[in-house]
Amino acid sequence: MNTAISFDQVLDAIEHLPIDQQAEVVELMRRRLAERARQGIVEDAREARAEHTAGKTKAVSVDELMREIES
Repeated sequence: MNTAISFDQVLDAIEHLPIDQQAEVVELMRRRLAERARQGIVEDAREARAEHTAGKTKAVSVDELMREIES
């Protein structure tokens, strides 16, 4: 059974909450998004460390790195 609700339904439900609970929802979502971002950084670091350990990385100059980033 699919119990998913639409984005508009979520917004409508939040709008029916008292203002203090709406503010709590906003703050809760900010914290959850920040935690997801942190977890993404942790995963990227783990992958980078594994690649380095496996010898899949090479030393480059700052100029080379900047050219790669900007391309």
